[in-house]
Amino acid sequence: MNDVYNYERDPDGFLYDPRVRAAMTQFADGDGDLLAFEAGAAVRTAYHAVERMRAHGSEGRGVSAGALDVLIRLSTTDQGISIGDLARAAGVSSRNVTGLVDTLERDGLVRRVPDPKDRRSVLAEITPAGQAWIEAFRKPSQLAMRAMFQGFTPEELLAFRDLCLRLATNQHRLADHLRQIGSQS
Repeated sequence: MNDVYNYERDPDGFLYDPRVRAAMTQFADGDGDLLAFEAGAAVRTAYHAVERMRAHGSEGRGVSAGALDVLIRLSTTDQGISIGDLARAAGVSSRNVTGLVDTLERDGLVRRVPDPKDRRSVLAEITPAGQAWIEAFRKPSQLAMRAMFQGFTPEELLAFRDLCLRLATNQHRLADHLRQIGSQS
């Protein structure tokens, strides 16, 4: 696991992980690729840091990070959401979301209700207990996010958000391209 105190600064003052740099120098094919590999490793390190913080906060309150995502989505609407729509929004399988909803339902935080538009379907909706859980989780989450992004200016946060979403857009484009290539062979 990376430790922030093991990071160093390059001559331009930017942080880097010397262990990652050493490993990626061996792996990358030429200096032109090294920065992209280091950036990918840094994104992964940051992702894991945020996920550890989220997991610590939610699991300390008896809910997995995945279940937290479901609760947050359900808390933003006064209508239910289908399992399929929850799965698509989270980028996971319907089976995965079904298990999360089962657990949340057992804990009284979510309930299944008939879909008024399709009597064959059910929707998941947050219960009053689930909404209370979210409200109790909101303030500690705000404090944790402030601590995670301490020292970042609003402009840096905007740039960081933009860069992360551009990276995700490139990944989706690449995945679509690879699917097309695979379907042509």
